[in-house]
Amino acid sequence: MSKPIDIYNIKRLSPDDIGDVCRLFKAVYHREQSIAFFRGKYNTAYMGIKYMGYIAYNQDGLPVAFYGALPCLLQHGNKKISTAQAADAMTHPDHRGRGLFLKLASLTVELCRENGIHTVFGFPNQNALPGYVDKLGWQVADTMDCFVIPVHRYNWEHKLKKLPMLRHLYTAYANKILKKYSVAQQGINNSALNEGFDGVYRTDDHFRYKTYSPTVVIRAKHALVWLKISNGLIIGDICLATNNFSRVMHTVLQLARRLGVKQVIFQSSPGTKLHGLFNERYWSAPSFQVIFKETGERLPLNRIKFTAADIDTF
Repeated sequence: MSKPIDIYNIKRLSPDDIGDVCRLFKAVYHREQSIAFFRGKYNTAYMGIKYMGYIAYNQDGLPVAFYGALPCLLQHGNKKISTAQAADAMTHPDHRGRGLFLKLASLTVELCRENGIHTVFGFPNQNALPGYVDKLGWQVADTMDCFVIPVHRYNWEHKLKKLPMLRHLYTAYANKILKKYSVAQQGINNSALNEGFDGVYRTDDHFRYKTYSPTVVIRAKHALVWLKISNGLIIGDICLATNNFSRVMHTVLQLARRLGVKQVIFQSSPGTKLHGLFNERYWSAPSFQVIFKETGERLPLNRIKFTAADIDTF
């Protein structure tokens, strides 16, 4: 007797399937995302491999599930190791509970293994976590903390972006404000690596790749801050030149008020200098659990640290 999953056509992701990923995204999350966004996100050619993932179609040829991974480099001591981040995992509501998530995730991890990737890491939500840990054998290594700093009572950024005409006006206004602070670079080096931890190794190629999602680097006093506007002002990482954290955050909060965002958000693994500086001043709550599936060389997972800039949504 055939299993429920046998009725689906499962195939390796290709550039021709990106439109189907967009259609599935809309069906699952009830909002649109552009083809250009997903094409840029999964075109990881700078790593020598691209379009890492699997997509499932029903008997009518409609996309019903997708699982993707994003190859990147991880610095472990003095070595650079090929790793990948588990990214989008989505199943159409009408096709859940049939094993598609487990099947596509397993296929993608095996694809990573075949392409020389030593470990896959991810930041799953609470709904997906049991499947990863209990059924797929991933390890929970850490829990990131999310620092939320209130700025405005009302989220003007979100309200203005909801209307197409006002969205364009807000984007133009925000770009004008950011231009006064921004510097001509696409990202900043990983602050955790500077402290001797292991973490994502950000090269110029990595920064160019990350432009699938609009971000900006600003100068705040003598520091560099990597930012993204998305339901708040998201801090990806900070490169501090001196012990001027309070002055840097004063500038960031000043900018946030001018941008009309409701809050400033930063996420980080515990144990880093930045985490400690935020923890001394701001309220936080546990956010993503950090999970790993080792596919090759075993790594000291407790030495690997992340900031928001390492999460695929940044």
